Amino acid sequence: MEMHTKTHSIESTDSTLLAYGREVGKLLSSSSAESWRDELWTMFTGYIISLKEQGHAPELCDTYFSFKELVEFFANVGRI
Repeated sequence: MEMHTKTHSIESTDSTLLAYGREVGKLLSSSSAESWRDELWTMFTGYIISLKEQGHAPELCDTYFSFKELVEFFANVGRI
């Protein structure tokens, strides 16, 4: 079995991290990390409530963990 690995230069990594930072900065310029975290839970709660009308959602577990990761991301950003 052959493994394919990609190597990145430090410059590439730094420029990628800076680009991520700019995007997070843009996102947070509209609202605080705490507000984003609270809004995410509001959106998830609305989704759960709407499931009564929509019926069974086999991807609910994945959706929950996606929201949970986003909430944790904004909690971490808020601590920075």
